[in-house]
Amino acid sequence: MRKLRKIIFPTAGMGTRFLPATKASPKEMLTVVDKPLIQYGVEEALAAGMDQIIMVTGRGKRSIEDHFDISAELESNLRNAGKEELYKEVSRVARMAEVIYVRQKQALGLGHAVRCAAHWINDEPFGVSLADELIVGETPAMQQLKEVYDQTRCSVIGLMQVPRGEVYKYGIVSIQGETDGLLRLSGMVEKPAVDDAPSDMAIIGRYIFTPRLMQLLKLVTPGKGNEIQLTDAIAELAREEPVYGVPVHGQRFDAGNPGGFLLANAVLGLQHPQYGDTLRKALKPYL
Repeated sequence: MRKLRKIIFPTAGMGTRFLPATKASPKEMLTVVDKPLIQYGVEEALAAGMDQIIMVTGRGKRSIEDHFDISAELESNLRNAGKEELYKEVSRVARMAEVIYVRQKQALGLGHAVRCAAHWINDEPFGVSLADELIVGETPAMQQLKEVYDQTRCSVIGLMQVPRGEVYKYGIVSIQGETDGLLRLSGMVEKPAVDDAPSDMAIIGRYIFTPRLMQLLKLVTPGKGNEIQLTDAIAELAREEPVYGVPVHGQRFDAGNPGGFLLANAVLGLQHPQYGDTLRKALKPYL
């Protein structure tokens, strides 16, 4: 099987939970401390050796393209103003990866968004990352999955344990068994009722797939919400070949909702080497 280099970022969602902030700016470009959510995701992928980035976008997402593009005028202005460190950072972001943009013209589900990138996969293994799931840790989340993929050459899903009463918020996996610390998955269901959930292990928006998953996405029929569900295709994949689950270690923030986004800014702001001490002193009267 070919080397794992490609990763898909589905970014076509409307971000309605953040309105009115996302009326004119994509949710993926909302800033956590000092950089947008999508940049965290891309840097995480690059750290795992996935340097061919496929962004599945929609209307109103042009600023994502601009963020990863070269702005010659801005770079020239920064250099002329003697702002060398800012110049280096802006230049680094613009040149950090090869980025391809694909339009999802209709909002038909996460599975459909991934399928929109099929032309660029070319029968290769690929990752999928949801940028609003912000995961920060000593070992990047995608690297944790890649280590299992390199060992098994099988599809790998990032997981976390959730309270039983909250399983209805997530895609929940069925666990067939455990071998040498690896969880073999037998299936999954999207946002089940509490009494119907097969486990309390939830999918957290980090995936590595064999090429067969893309083929199955072309065959799967609309499921819950009349959308093409990625979990339905993964469940079929698990019936055909091994699919493993990896409990991901690190600080996880559900930055796709305002509460999780605010928490991410607070925690990562306090941990930031440049801003942490200043923020801690400023917040002290309010705590």
